Amino acid sequence: MKALSEQLPPALLVLLPISLQVQCTNLACAKGERLFDQGQSPERMFYICNGEAVLQRAGLHGASLVLQRVRQGFISEASLQSNSYHCEGLITSSGQLVSLPIPSIKQELLTNPDFAMRWVAMLNKELKRLRAQCERLSLKSVKDRLLHLIETEGEEGKLALGTGLKSIAAELSVSHEALYRTVAELEKQNVLYRLDDSICYK
Repeated sequence: MKALSEQLPPALLVLLPISLQVQCTNLACAKGERLFDQGQSPERMFYICNGEAVLQRAGLHGASLVLQRVRQGFISEASLQSNSYHCEGLITSSGQLVSLPIPSIKQELLTNPDFAMRWVAMLNKELKRLRAQCERLSLKSVKDRLLHLIETEGEEGKLALGTGLKSIAAELSVSHEALYRTVAELEKQNVLYRLDDSICYK
């Protein structure tokens, strides 16, 4: 990773007090780079500006299990209260991120009630997103899961694909072949259409 200019994304300028903003480090990250390893002691919090990062760990049969996928926002928020990471953080699509020291965040949360409330609001928003994800994964058909994703994660019927349909398939817990077929069928039915790096309702 390499350092970039210190311009922070708008979301962090709203969330973080000046005392934390000045401690942020902007970094460029490349696909395949690790943010941290399982068992490592957490020292810094990471905010994904663009690109993509995942939390993953090995499953019972050796395959990687994706626990969190982030294209914009904090990754591994639970590390704030953990002595070690329970999984690894991996960059799956090149982009930019911001890192900031965990001890400073903890101190600010203890002494700055306004920031603490903004942090709680941010976590509440993430909780709502995860609830929607649980609801989506309870749906049986690939079509229903895809349309639910567009409705809950997209903006005005438009969902950015980020790293492509394979990434979306992993998020929906379906094979990419099944997702490709579903998208093709919905395009034929004039339900969806592809636009640049997005998929949209007609």
